[in-house]
Amino acid sequence: MTADIASLEAHRPALTGHCYRMLGSVFDADDAVQETMIRAWKAWSDFDGRSSIKTWLYRIATNVCLDELKDRGRRAHPIEEGAPGSPSIEYLAKQPNNYWIEPMLDSRIMPAEADPAERLMLRQSIRLAFMTALQHLAPKQRAALLLTEVLGFSANEAAAMLDLSVASVNSALQRARAALGKANNGASPELTPAQQDLVTRYMSAFERYDIDSLTSLMRQDATICMPPYSLWLQGHNHIRTWMLGPGEGCQGSRLIPASACGSPAFAHYRRNPAGGGHTAWALIVLDLAGDRISGVTSFLDVENLFPRFGFPQTLPA
Repeated sequence: MTADIASLEAHRPALTGHCYRMLGSVFDADDAVQETMIRAWKAWSDFDGRSSIKTWLYRIATNVCLDELKDRGRRAHPIEEGAPGSPSIEYLAKQPNNYWIEPMLDSRIMPAEADPAERLMLRQSIRLAFMTALQHLAPKQRAALLLTEVLGFSANEAAAMLDLSVASVNSALQRARAALGKANNGASPELTPAQQDLVTRYMSAFERYDIDSLTSLMRQDATICMPPYSLWLQGHNHIRTWMLGPGEGCQGSRLIPASACGSPAFAHYRRNPAGGGHTAWALIVLDLAGDRISGVTSFLDVENLFPRFGFPQTLPA
């Protein structure tokens, strides 16, 4: 049977989503999918058709990710790194970019043929809370959970992909479900009209740099964090103090709406201090809880993230 590049490439978005959930990094996910495609191309003559191409590719991709995870630790999110800090620049300890969970644009993991229900499920499965919880699972527990709960494979199919017994997969699933608990707190990536209005009001308040209006849209216990920095802040007073102090350079910013990590997001551009337009600063991801914002994560690695996501590094005046 001759290898059909188009039949392999059609699975790339879904495989990217799977590898992202496994690895917590958009860059590692892209590398893992490329390695999956190379292995599939080389092994095409051995594909006997007893399983679907989709199942075969997921088996390869899962094992690529498990190989990658043998030699590295889990990725983290600042909110789980100790207690909230104080809104002062002296507390800005920095970790390497590969220490943190990275964001993923929703559009990059969506198969073209996905129906609305599948799209909702896939977006739910890349929310930051869920991704953070996944990182605490052992690699094969993580794989078993994702293959069955997200991708819809049976325990028998997952066992075959992972070279485990069905009993081992069921045991791994039980432990994984208990560890995850309520990672998404029942939140839905489908925004209500009120939440859509909330996101619009957030954008307007941020661009006006009306901090009182901005914090009024947040829960009292809302958090903000800025990977690659470990510092995270909680509560209106600390958020307001930060934004009117160390964060005051964000005055005059422009936000470009996006959707990342199954949540409302913005490409954030700060005013160029030298004049003439705006420069890339962060990818902001909002967490919503009901009719309020519960968390704001500003991913600052724009030098690498923005080109990968197709955002320009500068905006004209």
